[in-house]
Amino acid sequence: MAEPSPGSRGSDRTREVIVETALRLFRERGYEATTMRAIAAEAGVSVGNAYYYFASKEALIQAYYDRAQAEHEAACEELLAAEDSFAERLGGVLREWVRVSDPYHEFAVKFFKHAAEPSNPLSPFSAESSPARDSSIAIYQKVVEGSRDRMDAELRAELPELLWLMSLGVVLFWVHDTSEGCRRTYRFIELTVPLVDRLVGLSHLPGLRGVARDFIAGVHELRS
Repeated sequence: MAEPSPGSRGSDRTREVIVETALRLFRERGYEATTMRAIAAEAGVSVGNAYYYFASKEALIQAYYDRAQAEHEAACEELLAAEDSFAERLGGVLREWVRVSDPYHEFAVKFFKHAAEPSNPLSPFSAESSPARDSSIAIYQKVVEGSRDRMDAELRAELPELLWLMSLGVVLFWVHDTSEGCRRTYRFIELTVPLVDRLVGLSHLPGLRGVARDFIAGVHELRS
C-alpha cells in the first residue's frame, strides 16, 4: 500500500485524509462503533501510520475541534475588522459559528453525549480541549477589545470567557435544533445578543457597578 511517510511533504495531506475519513465514519457508524483500524483502512494508510498521526480516536476529535476553530476564526476576520459595535460583533461571531459548523451538524448531534460527559477528554472544559478552548476565548477577546461600547472595566476583563460560556449555550441549542437551516438557532442568537448587550452596556453605571462586581466575585469563587 503506497502512503507518504510521516516526515514527507505529503504528511499534512495524510493527516487531513485521516481526519476527513474519521468524521465520515463517525457520522455513518457512530463514534463507539468506529475503530482506528477501520479509519486507517478507509483512509488508505496502515494502522501504524494512523496511530503515528493520531494516538487515539479522541485525538482525532481534538483535531476536528482545532480545524473547526480555525475555520471560525477565519470566517470572523472581515466582520471584526469592519464592525465596532459590541452587539454587532458578538452577534456576527455567533452567526458565523453556526454557518461554518453546518456541515458537521449531523455528526454533532450523534457525538454530543460524549462531549457532555464532565470526565470525558472531549469535553470543552477538559485539559485536552484547552487549545481549542483558548482559541475560542481569544475570538471573544477580539469581540470585546474592538468594541467602541462603554462597559465596566473589570467586567471587560472577564467578558471574553463569559461570552465563550454563553456560546456553549448556543452550541447546545444548535445541537437540538431540527429546523431547516438551523433557523431557530439564528433566531435564538437574535433574541439573546441584545439582552447581553444591554446588560454589558449598563454595567458601568453607578447603580449597577456594584452588581457587576458581585457577579465577577462569584465567577472568581466558582473558578477556585
